[in-house]
Amino acid sequence: MNKKLAAALSGGAVLVLALTGCGGDDSDEKLDAWAKEVCDGVQPQAAKIKAANTAIQKETSDNSTPQAVQQADSKAFQDMSDAYKAIGAAVTKAGAPDVENGEQKQQDAVKELNSISASYATLKKQVDGLNTKDQADFADGLKDIAAELDKLSKSGSDALSTLEEGKVGEAMSRQASCQTATASAGATKS
Repeated sequence: MNKKLAAALSGGAVLVLALTGCGGDDSDEKLDAWAKEVCDGVQPQAAKIKAANTAIQKETSDNSTPQAVQQADSKAFQDMSDAYKAIGAAVTKAGAPDVENGEQKQQDAVKELNSISASYATLKKQVDGLNTKDQADFADGLKDIAAELDKLSKSGSDALSTLEEGKVGEAMSRQASCQTATASAGATKS
């Protein structure tokens, strides 16, 4: 049961990857400056998401008490909510990328990041409300949370993907902090 929860949670880290691009060498100073600002804001949040995933996976052993699992999950969900909100704030602060429809792409990405943040805050409330005194009841509650996590990890990161298409993705791929964020977030998937 707890392993399913951890597997679903690690899918959330994939969303951070949507903010990191891969690509070519074309240089555009304005876009590079924008990408650097966004990537520098994403890097610490990717580390926070990785740490939250690690904490949940640590407590998913069959020997963990419901109280320990509840505490770890609650803190992890809060940390993830905070991290996605901070990534949204970094994208907002950077402004619109200097590309066609950049402002709309930025607004859509921020809206999506804030929605992901709100979803993790809701999951925190759900896990906080679970009955830890009844093992079966607690396990049933975790099943529901795992199902929600699975939906969240599969929910589209369309706005983020759209934001980092083309030149934006290329500019982001040139930023050392985005490469670090990719490595950090990617490590949580294994």
